[in-house]
Amino acid sequence: MSTDSDNVHRIELSGREIILIGTAHVSPKSVDEVKEVIQSEKPDTVCVELCQPRYQSITDADRWKNTDIFKIIKDGKALLLLVNLMLSSYQKRLAQQFGVQPGQEMIQGITSADEVGASLCLADREIHTTMLRLWRSVSFWGKMKLLFQIILSMFDKEEISEEELEKIKSQDMLTAALNELSRVSPKFKSVLIDERDQYLAEKIKTASGNKIVAVLGAGHVPGIKKELHHDHDLTQLSLVAPAPIINKIIGWGIPLVIMAIIISTFSVDRSAGIDQLLSWVLWHGTLSALGALIAFGHPLSVLTALVAAPITSLNPMLAAGWFAGLTEAFIRKPNVQDFETISEDICSLKGFWRNKVTHVLLVVVLANIGSSLGTYIGGADVLRLFFSTFF
Repeated sequence: MSTDSDNVHRIELSGREIILIGTAHVSPKSVDEVKEVIQSEKPDTVCVELCQPRYQSITDADRWKNTDIFKIIKDGKALLLLVNLMLSSYQKRLAQQFGVQPGQEMIQGITSADEVGASLCLADREIHTTMLRLWRSVSFWGKMKLLFQIILSMFDKEEISEEELEKIKSQDMLTAALNELSRVSPKFKSVLIDERDQYLAEKIKTASGNKIVAVLGAGHVPGIKKELHHDHDLTQLSLVAPAPIINKIIGWGIPLVIMAIIISTFSVDRSAGIDQLLSWVLWHGTLSALGALIAFGHPLSVLTALVAAPITSLNPMLAAGWFAGLTEAFIRKPNVQDFETISEDICSLKGFWRNKVTHVLLVVVLANIGSSLGTYIGGADVLRLFFSTFF
């Protein structure tokens, strides 16, 4: 190009040239600019702000057809998938308001890289890793706050103001969605935004060749320009740490302590012990069943949650929502059409409940939330009866 626009940033680093293109997904001009820069510069490598799953999502229209909903539930990934779908819902809603197709600049980057014979580098950290790192970094109530924030974004049908529109013009759709979450907590921002800037910078810096073009949401450019001058450990940034040992201690400790309290109460007052046991069972079963009911689960799914919750509450390796969700998936098994229309159905609450895939996920998640609340409320009632008996 003879003249670079304000969106194109050239950086000399260790004898190599790195060209950052800051794209605005709400502007069709960005697509043309990506094409023009790559064709003019003919780089050795083109880096795009995509991870493998997001690359597949925009290049493989049939990806959902191969989804095994039963395996997702058994692997305990229902909540993660539901959160990702909710984020996608927010992105698609933005895209619809702006009249654009999400990922057009990235698709152009991929196409242009192939046309000039450049290598393609998927430079972003996997969204699953990002969400898992976030999930592991917050408490139970932090998780609820995160989920609540995402749900609120789905209810919010208000049009984006001109001021907000100008801010979003400097971001890609994913970053716009993640920024909504990062406002909730500084910890969220660190995992969702800052770490991705570091990861992107390292992938760009270590890409092959002497001339690199990177297609990025413009909102990432300032952070990446700074992080390019620092070294980052991609393995460390991709690591999903196991749950802290304290979580396992609490997970096994609470049911053991509750059972010990009930047994000790039985030894003194059999009637009070029965009341404690009933309280523990009823709070778990009722709240888990209520969660499945709110998700409009099948009556058998609601019944499964009611029966399973008191049992699974004694084993942190199991979850009532898994059993309720498997029942729901067996009775109302998602068909090919549900997977084909999922990208459209996630744009509305009605669609979320209508689509059998997201419906099953909602049953799993809401039944699990109900059972978790049962632990706190039922446990508190067991302690109340214990103190009233002994003191």
